Amino acid sequence: MIYVALLRGINVGGKNKIDMKLLKKTFERVGMNDVVTYINTGNIIFSNKDVSKIELSHILEEAISNDFGLQIKVLVRSIDDVSGVINAIPNTWRNDKEMSCDVIFLWDEIDDESVLENLVIKPNIDTVKYVPTAIIWSVEKKNITKSGKSKLIGTKVYKQATVRNVNTTRKIYELMQAQNS
Repeated sequence: MIYVALLRGINVGGKNKIDMKLLKKTFERVGMNDVVTYINTGNIIFSNKDVSKIELSHILEEAISNDFGLQIKVLVRSIDDVSGVINAIPNTWRNDKEMSCDVIFLWDEIDDESVLENLVIKPNIDTVKYVPTAIIWSVEKKNITKSGKSKLIGTKVYKQATVRNVNTTRKIYELMQAQNS
């Protein structure tokens, strides 16, 4: 099975620095195969046939703790999980100078459509969709300061999620598909 490990809060603002080449070696050391990293923010594509997603998260969190001395949350999603997210993103949604579009990958504990009730969503500004494993949030850049997305930081939802922009999410899926073929 092809997976992506999404690490929360590494190499952001000079904190929790992890070298991707060393991280790749950590993944290989604990039995992950075909390991590929994508950009510096903790996106690692790999394969494993023996272990569940939850077990993989625990194995990888422990390995990162042992090798780097950091307590980093690791969210593991299968290629099928990411495919469901990708298929829910309208083709016109992008992250560029005109639009901000993010995928908020949810921890299993809060992965339910009712999570939307805990968000500040401005109906005429924000377009927000729940899909199993994630929330997809789009807003025009000209309205970003008026968006409810800015109120996400520090919330319970934010603490149990990891965010990637839609361009990064599409590239992760592309890398997963390449490994799958």
